[in-house]
Formats: sequence, C-alpha cells, structure tokens
Amino acid sequence: MVHVAFVAFLAASAAVFALLEIQVEGGSGWAGALPTWRMQNRLTRLVMGKRELTGYHLYVHLFVVLLLHLPFALGLVAPTLAAEARILAFLVLFWILEDFLWFVFNPEFGVRRFTPEHAWWHAPAWWWIMPREYWIFTPVGVALYLWSWS
Repeated sequence: MVHVAFVAFLAASAAVFALLEIQVEGGSGWAGALPTWRMQNRLTRLVMGKRELTGYHLYVHLFVVLLLHLPFALGLVAPTLAAEARILAFLVLFWILEDFLWFVFNPEFGVRRFTPEHAWWHAPAWWWIMPREYWIFTPVGVALYLWSWS
C-alpha cells in the first residue's frame, strides 16, 4: 500500500506543480520569458548541457529539495540512508514526471509538440521519443526507491 501511496502522491504533486509552472512560464519553456538571471559556464554546461542555469530554476529546485526534507527537520522521520534514498527517488521522479506533464497540460504544447523541434531546451540531448534525462534518471529514481526498501 505504501508503494501505491508513493506513486499516487508523486503523480498528484507533479501534476499540480506542472500546472503551477504553466501559469508562471506560459508557452515559454525553460523560463524563456521570465525576468530571471541566467548563467552559463563550464560547470553549468557539464551539468545541464547547453541550457542556461536560471535563477527561477535554481530557486524552484532548492525550494522543493528543502520541502522534501521537512520531515527530517521536524523530527518526524529519522535521517537514515534509506529515508534519504527515498526522498531522492521522489525528487528525481518528480522532476521527470513534472517536466513531461508540463507539455501534456500546456495548451501551447501538448503531447504532439513534445519533440526536439518544439522543446528546444531538451533538443540537443533527445533520444528517440524523449529527452536523454528521462532515459537516464528514470532508472536512477526507480533504483533509489527500490534500494530504499531493501
């Protein structure tokens, strides 16, 4: 039952966040029209490829990381490697699903425009039907989740 709850909460939170992000970004993916700082250097290219690091994305990601660790801060969950692995699994899978749902729910895109031609921020690293990150990090997230229960 806990696995079903994990997947259900993952899907619900990713969907709500995707809808929120559509309200913020509209049809301009990767904060294209937002008044945010942008940075690109050797380190950001190593981690993010050709995408710029934006202030919007940095602070949104930090906010989600902090929020997911709230049970540790409140003493509700003991900070163990298994608990951290489960949180990281949620985090990785959340961002993949949220990113995909952004396309699904976004009236400017939809599934038909989930392509490297329209998703320019994913384009340099597109493998077959989806971005490279999806192929790499989905198994990482699943492995972390499975390991957290072993």
